[in-house]
Amino acid sequence: MPRTNTLFIRTPEGVIFSQLLAGPVTRCLAWLIDLFCIFAIVMVLGVLLTLLQWVSFGVARALGILVPFVLMTGYGIALEWYWRGQTFGKRVMRLRVMDAEGLRLKFSQVVVRNLLRFVDMLPTVFYLVGGVSCLLSRRSQRLGDLVANTIVVRIPKISEPNLDQVLAGKFNSLREHPHLEARLRQRVSAAEASVALQALLRRDTLDPPARVELFGEIADYFRAKVQFPPEATGGITDEQYVRNLVDSLYRPSRSAPRTGMDPAPAEAEAALR
Repeated sequence: MPRTNTLFIRTPEGVIFSQLLAGPVTRCLAWLIDLFCIFAIVMVLGVLLTLLQWVSFGVARALGILVPFVLMTGYGIALEWYWRGQTFGKRVMRLRVMDAEGLRLKFSQVVVRNLLRFVDMLPTVFYLVGGVSCLLSRRSQRLGDLVANTIVVRIPKISEPNLDQVLAGKFNSLREHPHLEARLRQRVSAAEASVALQALLRRDTLDPPARVELFGEIADYFRAKVQFPPEATGGITDEQYVRNLVDSLYRPSRSAPRTGMDPAPAEAEAALR
């Protein structure tokens, strides 16, 4: 199959997401940064092990052999699981590990791809096996990725969308009830708000039936959060309701007090990631 630098994923709702695949060069740079971090940790622990030699030379020597191995495997496993597919090096290079089918990354996948790193690094440290695998693989996968069914993607810098273009010039009936708007902002988390915003930003990419169904589900979910009176929601479509909802969440009126749960406008960028 021909090589590609983009992965396309189609959701059941008809939305097509594209992910830019990371190449061998950027992955190598990320690994060098991670390697520097590991060596820095080893050096610090080496000082502690030197002091331990005064207590027990045998224990210090055993730990001196065991600690580098644990760090080489544990560093990647711990950070990729805790940071959802990223290590420090991948964060710097804006890379992320994800499931090859676009599904949620499993812990077993993280473990497998990191354990097989020692095979990819052969001959020792030069990463020849992994490098050749990335060059030959259609999706730039090293051996660990092929076995774990994972890929590494690039995270492009995305500018914050102009909410005025999406929401401006539209009457928002929810603003007629500021006390209910405030209650809504208290009960809706930033993650929940980003789902509604993302649906609005990508509504033109949806098939018409899927678009109606998606906005119906989103509207029903948020209606259960706060019940607005019929005069505020009657006569508008589910998509209009979601638009009004996003307007109230991301652009509260100046007189409305902000709460700790209010999603900041910067969440608009996170909604696209």
